[in-house]
Amino acid sequence: MNYRDTEHLRVLIANERKDRLALVAPIVATLGHEVIAREIEIADVGAVTARERPDVALVGLGESSDHALGLIEKIVQEATCPVIVLIHARDPEFVKEASKRGVFAHISDADVEDWQSSIDIVLRRFAEYHDLEGAFGRRALIERAKGILMERHSINDANAFEMLRQHSRTANRKLVDVATAVVDGHPLLPKHPHAPP
Repeated sequence: MNYRDTEHLRVLIANERKDRLALVAPIVATLGHEVIAREIEIADVGAVTARERPDVALVGLGESSDHALGLIEKIVQEATCPVIVLIHARDPEFVKEASKRGVFAHISDADVEDWQSSIDIVLRRFAEYHDLEGAFGRRALIERAKGILMERHSINDANAFEMLRQHSRTANRKLVDVATAVVDGHPLLPKHPHAPP
């Protein structure tokens, strides 16, 4: 999904109260979005999130904060979309606990006209988060590849990086792809630089 385009989103709504789900769905539709799933059970919400891959999830606080927190945890574990908590009355303690479980924002059903702005902000922050997460992952992969090259060729950090970079240029491949090949091929390499395979 292009996170700059937030006009028609696929939205998962979750709450332990069916009456709340019935109230939220039309508001989501009024904003021009599609409710792709309505979930009540904690046991089901993770699988539904994985299968439907929503753009955003709205989790409402029903009768039990523990139930809502369980829904949040399952959706966040799938990491396919940001989670926004929908609260019906001020509850700072619940919002604090929800933030510990990975929600990106909270909105109130008293401020329906602000929902779209909140969703836009959340989607931008979620995209930035994933960009950073990807950058950290690529950096960690390159560091692992450098470590393998340092050990196998008895060279320092700078020389290992230069080997990766030079091969990247010569092979016309991205540096991270070369690093991936080194890490993936690591178990196949001899333990010592001059040992027979």
